Amino acid sequence: MSSATPGSHPRTVTELRAHGIRILEGARVPTPEVDTELLLAHVLGITRGQVQAKAVTGSPVSPEDRVAFVEAVERRAAREPLQHITGVAPFRSLELAVGPGVFVPRPETEFVAQLAIDALRAVPSPQPAAADLGTGSGAIALALATEVPHARVWAVENSPRAFIWARENVRTVGARNLELVFVDMADALPDLDGTLDVVVSNPPYIPDDAIPRDPEVRLHDPAAALYGGPDGLDVVRGLSQRALALLRPGGTIVIEHGEFQGAELRALLEADGWRATATHRDLLGRDRATVALAPR
Repeated sequence: MSSATPGSHPRTVTELRAHGIRILEGARVPTPEVDTELLLAHVLGITRGQVQAKAVTGSPVSPEDRVAFVEAVERRAAREPLQHITGVAPFRSLELAVGPGVFVPRPETEFVAQLAIDALRAVPSPQPAAADLGTGSGAIALALATEVPHARVWAVENSPRAFIWARENVRTVGARNLELVFVDMADALPDLDGTLDVVVSNPPYIPDDAIPRDPEVRLHDPAAALYGGPDGLDVVRGLSQRALALLRPGGTIVIEHGEFQGAELRALLEADGWRATATHRDLLGRDRATVALAPR
């Protein structure tokens, strides 16, 4: 296995991988090996597994690809999100287009989507109906539409830049049972009042004075998708009211939130008349989503 000597230019997958890891470690990127291999895979047009295989054999890399990879590593070292560099973010079985102006979907939101999918699948109807309010890239709505294909799904977004990304993802995925609507959450879908089975949302829930530690979030995710007022729950208050109108009696709401907001969010929902409020923990054991039923 070859490796570049100090001062030489890396020319093989092995050398480029070592170079990328070294640079990203120096920049204190949390997962330098993973990010380096994904950047190499992106530049070379192969899978991460193929990158690992080629690193073992020391496969050569063309000059053009070497330059592209070094530039990509430098962008990541500056803490630009990996997904902005590759242009895609995985979400459950989907690969979504993302970039500046849209919130990058996180692995923990896949768990939130699962709660909504389970609720939608449990509806004894040939065509259950759901809405994702504040859809961003379209991640949750597209998961619902593709994994519960007999359902009808509405996705609502009011950011022009995020809406463009969502529209592209809806087109690429080809989910014909999904309708994307550009409108404020508070005014969403009045024609559907009293008919929906599930409403799901990953609203902005970070308190205004709680600045995220990670520069990828702080510097690149749109503020409108992050901050939810002094206690982080301003948007949730409006969401609760709108969902009460949209849902049929006994319908389900699923809301993502921060790990210390479960009790406060349950109290908010109960004060609005919601029943059977329950907070669920994600795979890391952190409170991540609260579910409730609309009053009958």
